[in-house]
Amino acid sequence: MAAQTQTQIRAHTSSNPPEYQDDLLCSEQQLEDPEQKQESCLGSPVRCLTGESRTERAWAHWIKLGRPKFIVAPMVDNSELPFRMLCRKYGARAAYTPMLHSRIFTETEKYRKEEFTTCKNDRPLFVQFCANDPDILLEAARKVEPYCDYVDINLGCPQRIARRGNYGAFLMDNLPLVKSLVEKLARNLQVPVSCKIRIFPNLEDTIRYARMLEEAGCCLLAVHGRTRDEKDGKKFRADWKAIHAVKNALKIPVLANGNIRHMEDVHDCLEETGVEGVLSAESLLENPALFAGFQTSEWVAESEAGNIDGRLDQADLLVEYLKLCEKYPVPWRMIRSHVHKLLRDWFSLQPHIRDDLNKQSKLTFEFLYDMVDRLRQTGTRIPLYLKDTQIGFAANGYTS
Repeated sequence: MAAQTQTQIRAHTSSNPPEYQDDLLCSEQQLEDPEQKQESCLGSPVRCLTGESRTERAWAHWIKLGRPKFIVAPMVDNSELPFRMLCRKYGARAAYTPMLHSRIFTETEKYRKEEFTTCKNDRPLFVQFCANDPDILLEAARKVEPYCDYVDINLGCPQRIARRGNYGAFLMDNLPLVKSLVEKLARNLQVPVSCKIRIFPNLEDTIRYARMLEEAGCCLLAVHGRTRDEKDGKKFRADWKAIHAVKNALKIPVLANGNIRHMEDVHDCLEETGVEGVLSAESLLENPALFAGFQTSEWVAESEAGNIDGRLDQADLLVEYLKLCEKYPVPWRMIRSHVHKLLRDWFSLQPHIRDDLNKQSKLTFEFLYDMVDRLRQTGTRIPLYLKDTQIGFAANGYTS
């Protein structure tokens, strides 16, 4: 986007009173009755904004949410409510739900109740769907729009299941369908529409793709800086230059995803790409306190001196997560997955305790709390680290 235009939009949205900004939004008037809210957005031409009005709407909404910079990325079975709340405690300022299958979500009440849970403090929240049918996607989106700040379309999943189901990154082969998905939501929802994409091998194709999404009604774009074929994040580095180019080409807010292992990466990414915020996925699974400045020993070894024991470890975080799961129940498969990811390095030192976990066909909280105690009794502890300047104060809402 031209620098002058962006400056004008930001000045426009920040200089006008909140009442005016609310007029630009589609999501802020929360009705007590979800059905009433859904009916109010059907075919309302007043809300189908175009051009500069839509850009102003996008920025006004993002500003009203506090312009969150640190965001939990969508992860299948792994960015559920208890984990989101744990990450929020340790510095995350917004979060995505796991990817939800739009057709199953519309058809199956059990799936809706188990896979989508939220609470009052779980905001700002992106609810992400995969889809390949605009009508089904809209039906699913209407069920969640009273409870979120964006309805997000997954256009980036590169896995084999997405190929078989014809969704995610494999819709990059059918851009007219992608456009119709975005337009359907943008014209009929009160909440803004966001999209999460992967890049094309060719930069110009990526920019054309991003501009098409913006023109179709996307109000916020998250860009994963790898192509559809670059599935292994450890083997392929995300292309921050491509994300920077997309950012410069668009008028709406842009987020970056890829190469985020600790807070130094977060700051480097924000500086190099110029985006509004950064998503982290795999690194948060190992270290949900990443956005509070904590680092695992793996990355401390590669960074400068001055890191000290942060008086927090992954077992502490697991106990906090389990308590949140007791408060906000989720399927046990999700809990089991987080236990393995959080305690991977601990289990490598005590494989017999990991084997005992794997033998459990049915988990209980009592077993998991006892497992943590057993690990501690062996003397195993792998601390998370902070810069020595961070101890004792709360840069991101956490005080050690």
